[in-house]
Amino acid sequence: MLKKVMIGALVLGAAQLAVVGPAAAATDPSWYLGPTPLGPGEQIYAETRAGAGGCVPEGPVTSPGLAEPIGWTIGGNFGKYGGYGRVVKTPGKYAATLSCTDGRKSTRTFTVTGVPPSSTTKPPKPKPKPQVTVKPAGAPQTGGGFAPMAWDW
Repeated sequence: MLKKVMIGALVLGAAQLAVVGPAAAATDPSWYLGPTPLGPGEQIYAETRAGAGGCVPEGPVTSPGLAEPIGWTIGGNFGKYGGYGRVVKTPGKYAATLSCTDGRKSTRTFTVTGVPPSSTTKPPKPKPKPQVTVKPAGAPQTGGGFAPMAWDW
């Protein structure tokens, strides 16, 4: 009886692996591309973590919106792959592609605006007026005098 239960469990486990294996390969790998939107020629960052739902990249991140492909120059925990690149100067919405060594491909979109978002004009803040120092005068209770302590003779 115990043998039959163990064999049944092994068969069930093998069936689950057969079903889960191909489905896992079809999932979109986790990765980040940003920030977005960006101004013309600004810096963009890409990152994936192979050990945390990402993948091992097969090559750089590519896109017509990138000045050149983003290479993987940063490593770290959980199979981290990261790198910086620059976007093109032509405004528009672009798709970037990440190819994985397990055959998966994934895209993320980013937007290049006509002007750098950080260069918006804002009115200057008014400078605060300098404070006038007031020297307190009077009894120790008002903070202006000196009161010797009982042990201070």
